[in-house]
Amino acid sequence: MVVAERHVLMVVTSCGEMPTGERTGIWLSEFAEPYEVFREAGFRITVASIKGGTAPIDPRSLTAETEAKWAEAIRVLNDTVPIESVSAEGFDALFLPGGHGTMFDLPDNAKLQSLIRELFESGRAVGAVCHGPAGLVGVKLSDGTHLVKGRRVTAFTNEEERAVKLDQAMPFLLEDRLRKAGAAFVPAEKWANHVEVDGKLVTGQNPQSGEAAARKLAELI
Repeated sequence: MVVAERHVLMVVTSCGEMPTGERTGIWLSEFAEPYEVFREAGFRITVASIKGGTAPIDPRSLTAETEAKWAEAIRVLNDTVPIESVSAEGFDALFLPGGHGTMFDLPDNAKLQSLIRELFESGRAVGAVCHGPAGLVGVKLSDGTHLVKGRRVTAFTNEEERAVKLDQAMPFLLEDRLRKAGAAFVPAEKWANHVEVDGKLVTGQNPQSGEAAARKLAELI
């Protein structure tokens, strides 16, 4: 019997600048490590961003070492498809990498919300890491309830946001917004590798959790 190739949709931010003028974007490791996990698992990967084209990488996550180590991932981020051109058909899972840019263009994107709802309600896996769960805060299921309501999730915590001194630059605190949506938010110590799995929903707390979150998602596919 031939097993169909598994297909993962990774959706990243297109926001490269905060209202303060400070540059932001994707935190490179949170995209590159999961990308490598999925590629090594033999999955087909489609990378979409809110606007398509070149997706911004947070310069704070770029060093000579990371640019060399993840050159392939950076190349992929230079040619993303616009999310409006993507349908849920054919995908086995969706994964949302983080970076502070996600806080500005993922929460209110109707197409992203629709994709997540369709995938989740059809029993497919949804994952996110660090600020990636910003893409979950506005998602409501067909019955009108928040997707995260009553589910164990984690994300970049209030404590971590304050530690990097960007709490005042954010449109909201992600932990607070997830709790407000009814999530059973589970924090760990700052910078701990921490992943929560609730059914087909996988969330990781911070950059240290990207690879582990991707591996848990891969197990569900």
